[in-house]
Amino acid sequence: MKNCNLAVDISQDRGFMLRFIVFVFFLFLPSFLLLSDKPVDGNVNSSESVTASDVEAYADLYRSMQLEGIVNWKAFCQAVTGYYKINRRQRDVLTLIDFSRPSTVKRLFVFDMKQRKMLFSSVVSHGRNSGGNYATSFSNEYGSYKSSLGFYLTESTYQGRNGYSLILNGLEKGINDRARDRAIVMHGASYANPSVVNKDGRLGRSFGCPAVPQALCRPIIDAIKGGSVMYIYAVTPDYLAHSSVLKDTSVLSSYPALAK
Repeated sequence: MKNCNLAVDISQDRGFMLRFIVFVFFLFLPSFLLLSDKPVDGNVNSSESVTASDVEAYADLYRSMQLEGIVNWKAFCQAVTGYYKINRRQRDVLTLIDFSRPSTVKRLFVFDMKQRKMLFSSVVSHGRNSGGNYATSFSNEYGSYKSSLGFYLTESTYQGRNGYSLILNGLEKGINDRARDRAIVMHGASYANPSVVNKDGRLGRSFGCPAVPQALCRPIIDAIKGGSVMYIYAVTPDYLAHSSVLKDTSVLSSYPALAK
């Protein structure tokens, strides 16, 4: 009789534990599903929308740096918007590469966001299959030899076949997240020297890397290495439609242009 009672008690205990486990599972299921929608690496705060007052603050920054007629306002505004959305940035430095400009002019700009000043401006090469003087075609695919748009975080440096180089971590899935696998890095190159323009009518092209003049390679890389934000811009509506960083930024398109 005691054995029968013991068996009943064990069965009841198991039934209670099973009900308790099911209760706990459904209690925490909503939280789990909510977390699963967040970026895996926590790089980007994509839920934070941009307001008109934010854009006005960016315009004030643009004016205080005296960038009118030097830096494309629309490209700058998008770059600064992303800069403030990227949580894991480690430095108060922002790099903008403006591929709406030809390779014959300065289109790489490095900003000290804390001191509110521009540190560097330079020519920069694009991928050889992205276009001739202008970069018009972009890809995230291995072997495309094209540049990739969007936001990056800079990482560490190394000495490679192109000399002093900087690893770039693409933050946007399907747009530039294969940058590391493609060995897309910043480095110096002779074909990126301004003198090449006088000979060929345009800057030389890379396999997809943002290559800079050899004389500026180390100073620029040292200024931006170790967790700063880089944004590569072009007039490409398809990018904005798929960007994970520039979500909910429709206010940017409606804000009046300050400069070209």
